[in-house]
Amino acid sequence: MDSKRKPVRVVIVDDEQLVRMALRLVIDGEPDLTVVGEAADGDAAITVVDEQRPDVVLMDVRMPGRDGLSATRELLTRPAPPRVLMLTTFDSDDLVLGALRAGALGFVLKDTRPEQILDAVRAVADGVPALSPAATARVIAAATGPQSAHARGSSREAARKQLSALTERERETARAIADGLGNPEIAQRLRISVATVKAHTGSLFAKLEVENRVQIALLVRDAEE
Repeated sequence: MDSKRKPVRVVIVDDEQLVRMALRLVIDGEPDLTVVGEAADGDAAITVVDEQRPDVVLMDVRMPGRDGLSATRELLTRPAPPRVLMLTTFDSDDLVLGALRAGALGFVLKDTRPEQILDAVRAVADGVPALSPAATARVIAAATGPQSAHARGSSREAARKQLSALTERERETARAIADGLGNPEIAQRLRISVATVKAHTGSLFAKLEVENRVQIALLVRDAEE
C-alpha cells in the first residue's frame, strides 16, 4: 500500500450484528481499510452513507424493512456515489441482478474467506468489478432461467440496439464475457493477446455505457432472448 494514500473508508450494512462485527474486525485489521459506519437496514444505510461519505459500501441484499437492493438503487443515483459491493448467497441471485444492472460493482458470498472479501473491497474501491468469471456465469444463468422476467420485449430491442454499435471483435469479446470467461480464456478463444482483450473490454465499457462485466453479459443475454 502507498503509505501516503488514505485508507479506504467502508460502511457495513447487514441486519445481523454478528456479521457486522466479524466484517469490522477483518476490515479494521488492515492498514489500508477502515470501517467508518454500520447499518442494520437500507434506510439506516442511506443515512450513514450521507453522513460518512464512504468509498465503499458492503451491502447485504436481504434485510428487514428496506432491503439492500432498494438502498443500492437510491445510493447510486446520488452525485459521486460510493462503490457498492453486495453481500449475498447464491439463493438471492435474482435480487442481486437488479443491483448489478444499476451499477453495483460486484458481490461476495457471506462465507467467502476473509482475505477474498478484503481483496474484493480493495478492487471495488479502485473501480474494478469484484466478480469472478465463475460467479458471473452463475448469475447470468439465473437471469435467463425460465422464471426470469428481466430480458423480455423492449429490453431485447434496447440491448440489440446497443450491441449494434460494436465492431465484430468487440461483439466476440462481449460474447465471451457472457460465457463467463476471464481475460486469459478470452485471449485464447479469440487468438489475441490479453492486452488486446483488455482494450476491447475498455471499448465495451465506453460504448455500452456500463460499469462492469456483468452488465455486458446481461446485455448479450437480453439481445439473444
